Amino acid sequence: MTGRVTRLGLAPDEPDQVLRLLGFRQAHPEVIIGDGGFGTMQARIPQENGETVITRYSLRELLDKLGELIAEGEAGGH
Repeated sequence: MTGRVTRLGLAPDEPDQVLRLLGFRQAHPEVIIGDGGFGTMQARIPQENGETVITRYSLRELLDKLGELIAEGEAGGH
């Protein structure tokens, strides 16, 4: 039960996105997702020469953007 509360603490206004976040984390453990501060959510994606940081105001928006980037990467053969 504690794990559930902790996970919801990341996005308490978007409980429907928590399962989506868990699935994304399982599929992409290299991507770090967390509170970006100032009411934002942030993801850090490691790259060969550094990292890409994406910031959005909601978990849904962040996961949508990450999904787009991953689809682009797969289409480009990365």
